Amino acid sequence: MGMSFFRNAEDALDFTQEVFLKTYRNLSRFEGRSRFSTWLYKIAYNTAVNNITRKKTYHSLAEDEIASDVDTPERKLLRDLARDAVLEAIRELPERFRVCVDLFFFYERSYQEIEAITGYPVNTIKSHVFRAKKILRGKLEGFAGLARGGAE
Repeated sequence: MGMSFFRNAEDALDFTQEVFLKTYRNLSRFEGRSRFSTWLYKIAYNTAVNNITRKKTYHSLAEDEIASDVDTPERKLLRDLARDAVLEAIRELPERFRVCVDLFFFYERSYQEIEAITGYPVNTIKSHVFRAKKILRGKLEGFAGLARGGAE
């Protein structure tokens, strides 16, 4: 989760160490009402939000997940353009939408796990994911037509 919130490895390593220290110090508070991984994500999420508030440097996991294969120079260019368009559209989402999208699609967390991590109610999370998809679809609609036209 560290690299998804921070743009460089050093900050991500510091973040990871901070999360593990907090987890170790608070291990006695784990009550077992949720999975351990959900509890750990909640600690990581809260730590990241506090760091973001201080530094204002959110980095979406999508930036790492969207990889491009190398075929022809034209296909690589189209993939790079598509990746950049998607990343820019995700960066422009309101933070509450971006966090829900990251946790749901890139970390594959359930709505209940996202609720435990963020504190947002499940219906709010569903709404955020739905609205984010609608926003992304609108922002990328013109690009999708261009990419299809360029690839044919």
